[in-house]
Parts: sequence; C-alpha cells; structure tokens
Amino acid sequence: MADSLPSLAFLGAGSMGGAILRGVLASGVAVDGGITATNRTAEKAAALDGLDGVTSIALSERPEGNVEAVGGARIVLVGVKPAMVPDLLREIAPSLGADTIVVSLAAGVTLQTFADALGAEARVIRSMPNTPSTVRKGVTGLAAGVAATADDLALVRRLFETVGAVVEVPESQIDALSTISGSGPAYVFLLIEEFTKAAVGMGFDEADARLMVEQTFIGATALLDASGEDPAELRRRVTSPKGTTERAVAVLQDAHLDRTFADAAAAALARAKELAAGA
Repeated sequence: MADSLPSLAFLGAGSMGGAILRGVLASGVAVDGGITATNRTAEKAAALDGLDGVTSIALSERPEGNVEAVGGARIVLVGVKPAMVPDLLREIAPSLGADTIVVSLAAGVTLQTFADALGAEARVIRSMPNTPSTVRKGVTGLAAGVAATADDLALVRRLFETVGAVVEVPESQIDALSTISGSGPAYVFLLIEEFTKAAVGMGFDEADARLMVEQTFIGATALLDASGEDPAELRRRVTSPKGTTERAVAVLQDAHLDRTFADAAAAALARAKELAAGA
C-alpha cells in the first residue's frame, strides 16, 4: 500500500469534510500536491487556514474557488449540502481531469445524479461516513460507480481509513448501511441515556451516574476492540451462572431486544427510501 495520497480537494469542508481532512493530517500520511478546501464564508475558511499543507479558500472572496480547487486535484470530495450538489457538479465538470476521482459525501445523492452532471465516464465513488469519523473512530461505506476502477476504490479506501474502518458495498446497500453505522451512534447514546437514568433511580447523583455509565460503555468497547473476541463470548465471561448479571440479561432478553433492534433498523431504512423518493 502506498505511503502517500495524491492531491485532494474538499469542496465544502464542513463538519464531515473537515473531519476527514483533519483525519488525513493526523494520520501523518503525506499528500503529494497538497490539500485545497473550499467553504462559502471567510469564517469557515479561516478555521482551516494555517493547517500544514492546506490551502483554504473562501468562496465569498474567490467565487471561482471550486474550479481552482479541482484543477490540480486527483481526488475531489464533494461535501456541500445535497440540494447544492447538481449545480456544483455542473460548475466543476469542465475542469475535471480524465483520471480525477470524484467522491460524494452527500447523503442521499445517487451515483446516477453524478453521472448525469459529469458524464457516464466520470470516476465517481459514493461514501457514507458517520460522526465518529471526527475522532478517527468512524465507519465509512463506499459504493463505486461503474467507471471507477479497482485502483480508484483502493485509493479512496486508503483516504477514509485515516478516519476509521471502511466497508465496501454496492450502492443498493448504502441506505441499509446508513441505518447501522450512520444512525447507530444515536442508538448507543440512547442506551447510555437510559442506563444513566437507571443509575440515578438507584440513588446516585447525576455526575456519578454519568461517569459510571459512560466509562462502562467506553471501557467495554475498548475491551472488545483490544481482545478481538466475539461480543457474545465477552458477555458470557461477565455473566456468572445464577449470578446478578445473568438475572439482568434475562430481563433484557425478555424485552425482545433482538426484534426491537431489527424493527428500529427497518424503520430507519423505510424512512431513507421515503426521503430518496422526495417524501
């Protein structure tokens, strides 16, 4: 695997684009040709100004900034709001090189939308990162368009591996992936909220309850990561026969958590399909 990345352009380096940009820098991977980032306002551009190897452009001051940014970039990441994507693509299309890889960060925007604006020969990869990418603990789904090569996908995979794990899927699975890794952090935060309420109900003050619960979740996931064990095996090790944990787990299993999580994921997927249809 190469120890460097080619030149990058982030068009709309907002929360997710900015997180990936910072992840690349934090990883220490060299970027041959540097990184260019555009944002609409001088204020947002200023947040990236001064980062080593980054040229930050405010479109309010340089309206042609997106075109300038893609001119020298091998990988162009499109991070503007979904509704703004088609206009942006039409703006940059004449400036893209034949080997430029265009990566979508825009939720719900299909590969077909990119092909319509850029041409069927454009090398496009659709990505679905999640919010833990901002702390380099993300999961990103990648779906390659028909014109993207295996080398293109490997290069973009390497880029996203600077902020976490990568799963390659067909585009038909991107919405399903978003219900797991995209929405999933909210499910975990909800469990932490409810477990904290249970601790407060047992007489602990809010600060101690939060400390115990949050560090228990953080510690459990760190143990899972470090051990490489199956979570069911780690659960068994905590669950002594006829002990307290066994009694608690029985209550949780009686609540049909398996069905509840399946139903939650199905509901999220149904809503994703509604949104794709414009509902």
